[in-house]
Amino acid sequence: MTDPAPTGVPGAELLAPQVDLPLTEQEAAYVAAARSANTRRGYASDWREFSGWCARHGHEALPAAPEALSGYITELAGAGAKVGTISRRLSSIRFVHVMRDLPDPTDARRVTAVWEGIRRTHGAPPVQARPLMPPDLDDVVDACPTTRSYATRPGEDDLAGLRDRALLLVGFFSALRRSELAALTVADVADHPRGRVLSIPRSKTNPYGTEPELVVLPHAHRAARCPVTALRTWLDAAGITEGPVLRKVTRGNRVTDRPLHPESVNEIVQRAVARADIGPGPWSAHSLRAGHVTYAHQRGASDRAIAHQTRHRSLATVGAYIRIDNAWEDNSAALLAGL
Repeated sequence: MTDPAPTGVPGAELLAPQVDLPLTEQEAAYVAAARSANTRRGYASDWREFSGWCARHGHEALPAAPEALSGYITELAGAGAKVGTISRRLSSIRFVHVMRDLPDPTDARRVTAVWEGIRRTHGAPPVQARPLMPPDLDDVVDACPTTRSYATRPGEDDLAGLRDRALLLVGFFSALRRSELAALTVADVADHPRGRVLSIPRSKTNPYGTEPELVVLPHAHRAARCPVTALRTWLDAAGITEGPVLRKVTRGNRVTDRPLHPESVNEIVQRAVARADIGPGPWSAHSLRAGHVTYAHQRGASDRAIAHQTRHRSLATVGAYIRIDNAWEDNSAALLAGL
């Protein structure tokens, strides 16, 4: 049997189907496109970790025996790995076996019994990003530098600071995911009398692009907090007329052609929060999306209106963002506090 060409990700050859005849170049490209680059990297990383563990403990990784897999997840749980981490590792191991037309080792009774016990023993709610919303968001935006001063030459716009302001305000008002912010291009931004309309070609809930997803970016009453103004200011200062919207800026204050990586979006939000010193998190790029949902709810928006912007398919998912705020609504303990 012959494998298709690697996709550029270490260990990627294991993420493609094993076939009797070689795949054509176009077929291999479609196979690679079936999973996002982040997903492929995650699968490959998990598989390297599992296969390394097998080598150290005298087990075959492919195909994996039930006792190898149950021993592996038992060791992970004993070392303090989160249930979500172990679940992701199991998914990666399952995927590699499916691509080899091998039985799924995660279905073995020994593995499912141990896994159920791990979940019951170590299961806990995932750590949620703290919502970033006014007034904290105002402080974070204000802490972004707008100009750079030099001893030997005139000052100039601080391009990284202008980009960060645009990222924060666009991220909050649009409620985009970090991958969507990183992938946003000038062609995706359309003018509208009330602001801008963002077209999202692909998303977590629309991976095949079969349904158009539109997100609105409204003019805000305060210019200093207007996402449209912040976006226009950044694009004009950076001289960006096409291609990626959010780009890397060099230490020498020069804009590159390279778009931000989704993880860079995360780091920019964390650095911006640290500059404002607004308190403990956890903070991440997801704090902007969570902040949109929570703040909109506090301002009286319905779950359906929020889901229209966030593109959540389930209103229950929207409710999960605002459960802490909801806990105080129409609550008997809150009423008793007034006695």
